Amino acid sequence: MPTRILPAVGDADAVRSLTTLLSQLPDAEPVAPVTDSTQLVDTLARLAAESVDELPEVVVVHERIGPVPALELIREVALRFPAVGVILVTSDAGPGLFQAAMDYGARGLVTLPLHYEELASRVHAVAQWSVGVRRHLGAGGDVFSGVGGTVVTVSGAKGGVGTTLTAIQLALAAQASGRSTALLDMDLQTGDIAAFLDVQFRRSVADLAAINDISPRVLADAVFRHDSGVALLLAPGDGERGEEVTDRAARHIVSALRSRYEIVVIDCGGQLTGASAAAVEMADTALLVTTPDVVAVRGAKRTVRMWDRLQIRKAEETTIVVNRYSRGAEIQPALIQKITGTGIAATAIPANYKELQGAVDAGRVHELDGKGAVRQALWALAGELGLVKGTEGALQRRNGKARGGERAALTFRRRRELGR
Repeated sequence: MPTRILPAVGDADAVRSLTTLLSQLPDAEPVAPVTDSTQLVDTLARLAAESVDELPEVVVVHERIGPVPALELIREVALRFPAVGVILVTSDAGPGLFQAAMDYGARGLVTLPLHYEELASRVHAVAQWSVGVRRHLGAGGDVFSGVGGTVVTVSGAKGGVGTTLTAIQLALAAQASGRSTALLDMDLQTGDIAAFLDVQFRRSVADLAAINDISPRVLADAVFRHDSGVALLLAPGDGERGEEVTDRAARHIVSALRSRYEIVVIDCGGQLTGASAAAVEMADTALLVTTPDVVAVRGAKRTVRMWDRLQIRKAEETTIVVNRYSRGAEIQPALIQKITGTGIAATAIPANYKELQGAVDAGRVHELDGKGAVRQALWALAGELGLVKGTEGALQRRNGKARGGERAALTFRRRRELGR
């Protein structure tokens, strides 16, 4: 059986050199190369969605792949696609990089300039390892295929527009439909999910910030299991600890949650940080909550433009959710969509604070009346997004934004150095 090899190389000259050598290897079947980290992750996710057997046995990652640094990309592939062996091609043959590559999940390292014998030896060894892993997984029955759960971020055009309430209700709706759901509070300094749900907690997302390899046991120790069944990973009680959660840490945490839960809802709050930027970049669906007033809509437009300038997310890949909507409002959803250039959710959340006030003041928003208009609208929004079991993501079909896999994270500070 031929060994399928997927090169991930951004430089045109390096692509030609690598593919030429790979095509000369015995029993090798190089596939069309990918040129950046986004394309690599999306390609693997699409293949994994069909079957683990459709994945290439070997992925060869060049050290200058971008925009995600090579070592970060290797970690992502190793975590999400454990049946794929990754080889790093690099000009640094030192023991420090070799150890780092192994720690990040690489199965081999090949030095530049490329030599046929070394490349052939590494590819053969990694391919054998991959085949063995697949044989083991195939006998295991219920295994993680690598596609991972759906990640939805909920950000606010400004503070006070209903971001946290929206995130909580989306998570509750997904969990109630039978999907394992995690709710992550990435509003690191002012997160209020714990207060909205009246929970006391010891550990927070900050406790995972310094951990490079977040195992299921470590993740379980940090997660608080709510009475509703939703797994909560909460913002730190001391706001200054939020600085510990860097964009790199956020990517590790979101990836770990994605690998363990079908649905991951992230409350990103109303301010942009490196961590929340990384979450928005990685999301399958990025929601931006606004109210139909001039100040909030101006904030939504400002946020969308900032995301685009920083290459976090394009406007057309963002979905506006209109909260506190009324038919008599001068600013209607269609106008907001035109102003921001985004997609817009068909479900608008009606203005009815009286329905919410008692539950919010008591910290019991999970006990909202199921017959209430606000709660019904938020759960309908969850169905529109495809978070509820049995729904098909009408929003994604309508806007044409469904993606086969995670949108690889560009770093908030645009770091491009290898492993930095």
